[in-house]
Amino acid sequence: MIAVLKQGTTPEQRDSLCEWFRNIGLEVHISEGKFHTILGLIGDTSRVDIGLLESLSIIESVKRISEPFKNANRKFHAEDSVIDIGGVLIGGGNFQIIAGPCSVESRDQIIGVAKRVKESGATLLRGGAFKPRTSPYDFQGLHADGIELLLEAKKETGLPIVSEITNANDLELFRDVDVIQVGARNMQNFDMLKQLGRTNKVILLKRGLANTLKELLMSAEYIMAGGNERVILCERGIRTFETYTRNTLDLSAVPMLRELTHLPIVVDPSHATGISRLVETMAAAAAAAGADGLMIEVHNDPEHALCDGAQSLTPDQFDRLAVKVRRVREAILK
Repeated sequence: MIAVLKQGTTPEQRDSLCEWFRNIGLEVHISEGKFHTILGLIGDTSRVDIGLLESLSIIESVKRISEPFKNANRKFHAEDSVIDIGGVLIGGGNFQIIAGPCSVESRDQIIGVAKRVKESGATLLRGGAFKPRTSPYDFQGLHADGIELLLEAKKETGLPIVSEITNANDLELFRDVDVIQVGARNMQNFDMLKQLGRTNKVILLKRGLANTLKELLMSAEYIMAGGNERVILCERGIRTFETYTRNTLDLSAVPMLRELTHLPIVVDPSHATGISRLVETMAAAAAAAGADGLMIEVHNDPEHALCDGAQSLTPDQFDRLAVKVRRVREAILK
């Protein structure tokens, strides 16, 4: 349920009403907009007398919310959320590019790539230290050593870092990581999501291989219900019957999610297509669709990459992509 307060409602009146809601066992989510304040009520709202509530002088309207996701719902939070990642803002018109290798392989590799992508306009550095792989024989990442190399690259470039967690038991290793990525395979690892909800870390939540947008939003709700509202959604392609590409990039997810939620939305065309020559085109398309950012895999030597070389761009290719994306954004913002 949401209750919209009239303009002119004083903080004291608002706080008094919120206290009443809490006394009857409801959680209250307060969203301060330019023109209205929205109170999102979470819990057993059947005990609320809508008629009585609507009769209050400070209430403009009351509405029940049918969707099971509440905190992530745009009806609870009409304006876009803007998330601050060490001074880098994403959401609400702030567009960012996350770039870097699929996996951290060496000091020279990660620092070299970090410097190049920053020169081209990337504002966050991605790199996998823990790699969930389909085959147990594939490279699984450098683990704690990989995170240390990412932190060294951050020190060299100033770029905030993004890295994937695969096991909640490793959470302590991510204490200095700016953005914790939850990969597609862990989107419905609810125990992990609950633990991440108790942190104050920015969480980049990827859509699962065969999950609906509603399921993605419910996974975000697990994190937000724990008190952590710093969530970024990522569309990374879904599995369909098509075999020419690794996955199928669902760009319709961007405008649909925009209607449903206030959370920032980024697109990962690298995992979606699995083919490096398609990444630039789909990145431009994602920008045109209204995404708040992109996640692009960049490697200094894709042919010899230990992970996902086929979908990784060279630094020069990434530079061309960044130029094209900037032009697309300039065109759609005119």
